[in-house]
Amino acid sequence: MSKVLPGQTIGIIGGGQLGRMMALAAKEAGFKIAVLDPTKNSPCGQVADIEITAAFDDRDALKRLAEVSDVITYEFENIDADALKWLSTIAVVPQGSEIIRITQDRRYEKQMLEAAGVPVARYEIFEHEHEIYDNIKTFGFPAVLKTATGGYDGKGQVKINSAADLTEAAELVQKNGPCVVEAFIDFTKEISVIVHRNQNGQTTTLPVGENIHVNHILHKTIVPARISDSVSRQALELAVKIADKLELVGTLAVEMFVTADDKIFVNELAPRPHNSGHFSIEASLTSQFHQHIRAIANWPLKSTELLKPVIMVNLLGQHIEPILHAIDQYPDWSIHLYGKSEPKHDRKMGHVTILTNNIEQTLNEIDESQIWK
Repeated sequence: MSKVLPGQTIGIIGGGQLGRMMALAAKEAGFKIAVLDPTKNSPCGQVADIEITAAFDDRDALKRLAEVSDVITYEFENIDADALKWLSTIAVVPQGSEIIRITQDRRYEKQMLEAAGVPVARYEIFEHEHEIYDNIKTFGFPAVLKTATGGYDGKGQVKINSAADLTEAAELVQKNGPCVVEAFIDFTKEISVIVHRNQNGQTTTLPVGENIHVNHILHKTIVPARISDSVSRQALELAVKIADKLELVGTLAVEMFVTADDKIFVNELAPRPHNSGHFSIEASLTSQFHQHIRAIANWPLKSTELLKPVIMVNLLGQHIEPILHAIDQYPDWSIHLYGKSEPKHDRKMGHVTILTNNIEQTLNEIDESQIWK
């Protein structure tokens, strides 16, 4: 693949906030943007040069995107892998479709991670609801049952603490089909690493982020993560190992659990820029979005050195009104809003980035603001 140069067009499948931030990074370098999304005036569509409104698996629409784009990327993994494979035959899609096929199905993802020699929680695959009743007691409690496809932000999963939870678990299998049951990891920290890789195999990582969730939705990311140097090194090494195994081009987010005895278990992968990497816009020499554009355009990657400790806090629908009233009180906060029309409860509407010299002091400031009460 030759380099994609400023003035040429980058096509993005998906018009959400990740696509928007990709597009803004690309436009800084002089690229044009085409976006495909089912919703007109999507967050990415608002800043794109060409907006195609159609379903993600609409092959006529994908063909139109191919005709106007010099290279195509995507902002989320729930794309039809077969449609993406077909698109790769008529357009330049550096990330390909295989990484989507693997990461959108927990069965394939777990098998790939095992093959790569990466530590994961003990797991089994259940295809039918009767297997829950037949095998879970042998597998052991507590366990977490997750749908093989489609789950996010805590949706599509059930924690099984005892036999009393089996009916709910069986209903999940009956309703959604194949599921993966995992041994529950008693973790002390959730962390993530964003890794970028271009077609030449040049690889960079963002520093390890410490993630705090509320109601299964990412609430804040703290960087650098409050973990030991040895755990940090191991996490970065695991992310690169996975990227190499997948022959990654573009961006991969690797979510991990850390236990009290500093063991790491890889939990999930996302083959795209990630919510936990938003801090990089202000805090890193190169943001995850700029680096992603460089990777898929076949440019050399830049340093991702952390310029200053940082905390990123998500803004959900219920936080929009209080943050707008607090602008004058916190002039050092960087507020990012995504252009979504309706601030629904628990819907991701934006984020705040706070550079800091004192993580604990800034965490207290966030709590005292009462914005996220």
